[in-house]
This record gives sequence, structure tokens and C-alpha cells, in this order.
Amino acid sequence: MFIEQLINGITLGSIYAIVALGFTLVFGVLGIINMAHGEIFMFGAFIGVLVTSTFGAPLWLAFLAAIIITGLLGYLLEAVALRPLRNKQGVSHLAPLISTIGVSIFLENLTHHLFGPGNHPFRTPFADIHFEIGSITVYIVQIAIFVIAVILMIALSTWLGKTRAGRALRATAENLETASILGVDTKKIITLTVIIASAMGGIAGILVGMAFNSVTPQMGLSIGLKGLAIIILGGMGSVKGAMVGGLILGLAETFLVAYGDSGYRDAIAFIAIIVILLIRPQGLFGQKISEVRR
Repeated sequence: MFIEQLINGITLGSIYAIVALGFTLVFGVLGIINMAHGEIFMFGAFIGVLVTSTFGAPLWLAFLAAIIITGLLGYLLEAVALRPLRNKQGVSHLAPLISTIGVSIFLENLTHHLFGPGNHPFRTPFADIHFEIGSITVYIVQIAIFVIAVILMIALSTWLGKTRAGRALRATAENLETASILGVDTKKIITLTVIIASAMGGIAGILVGMAFNSVTPQMGLSIGLKGLAIIILGGMGSVKGAMVGGLILGLAETFLVAYGDSGYRDAIAFIAIIVILLIRPQGLFGQKISEVRR
């Protein structure tokens, strides 16, 4: 029982971590919380339902379609909702946040219109493949979710640290004006960042559909708020923190449901925010305010 719940917690935490990685990327470069990220994640999940359940196409095609569509949504988000507000005189620093909230509401209502309300089954034969170790049942999809989360974290860390585009992104995150003076195409980097973050949300959406066998238009808000909790828990802008924070939250929720009161499951994320802000405001892997550029 304990081992199975541990596996379930790691699976859930891995999904949370992928969502949080998208939040971390956008916050690190733009310094804003993208409240539309949860709905982009949700839209990716529905693309998976459309491709696998409606059209009967293979799972790999669902992943490809979700990455393309959510990446396009990310591009439109940056071009329509964020870019016009950037460096505009008299614009409140809260304007980008409000703009992303508006996009999130639009995407949720669009999903209601296109796919309808309620739960939608996500059927794929891959989700049923499992093996047993003694009395423990392990599903291949659980292993796949954890492996994908680790691969994405390693790939993102390597890309940020070893490639020219990654260094340009870090320079843009450090100081937008200085990076521009040094020859970095900051507009391109910002757009690329939002596209990559959104595509990662699409991947997470497919994984949620595979793990729980259903998706709903309301899932975006809940996951989005938990993603926000995770980046505060792990440290704003920290890739490692997003991964660790996601696993901590996933394990906490799973064990609370298994051994405690499931009614408090969603409250865990926000209790974690309060505790971390009181004890360590910069998060587990974050820097102190005095050390961070602004």
C-alpha cells in the first residue's frame, strides 16, 4: 500500500513539475506569472482526447499535435496579450498578469464551446499496460511520466547552460536592456520562451489524460494555481526547484488522500505557500531578494 502510494505521488508530482517548469521559464525571463498557463495545459489535454479518442490516431501523434497547438497558443499569447504591454508608457506592472487572466478565461470558455462541459474520457491502450512486483502493481504510464519529467528538466537545464540560445535567454532574464545592447534579439528570445513553456504545458496535459483517463475544462485553473504554489515552494525561476517542489506537493497530496482527509487535498498547495513564505520567503532553491537582479 505504501509503495503504491509512493509511486502515485511521484507520478502526480512529476506532472506538477512539468507544469511548474513552464511557469518558471516565463517568470525567469518576463518576471510575470502567466495565469493562462493552466488553461494552455488543459487545451493540450483536450487535443490529446481529440486525436486519440475521436480520430483514433496513435499516442505519439497526440503528443506532436499538443506540442504544436499549445506552442502556437503560446506564440499568440505573447504576441497579442503580452507584447503590446511591454515597455509601454503608463502601463501598470499588473497589466500583463491581468492580461493572462483574461486569456485563461477565454481559453476555458473556448474549450467549453468546442468540446462541451464535464469529464471527457482519454482512452489509450498504453495506459492499461502494467506489471506486478509481488503485490504491487506498476503501470508503464507512471514510469513514462516520471522519465519524461526528468528528461525535460535535464534538457532544459542543459539548454539554458550549454547552448547559445540558452545563454541568450539567461542574459535576457538578467537584464533585458543590457542583453539587447550586447546584440541579443530579446523579442525573439521572449517569444521563444513563451512558446517552449506552453509546449511543455501541452506535454503535461497529455500525461494527465494518460494518468487519470479523463480531462475536464475546469482542470486548468486547479493545475495552474498548484503550479504557482510549486514555483514559490521551489524558488522563483529555479528549474531544480520546480522539479523538487512538484514532487513534494504530489507526494503530500497523495499521502493525505490515502491516510488522511481527502477533503483537504487542494488546500495543501496553499498551506505550503503560507509556510514557505513565513520560513523561507525565497523558496527552497531561490535567491534572497538582495541577490536577485531587478
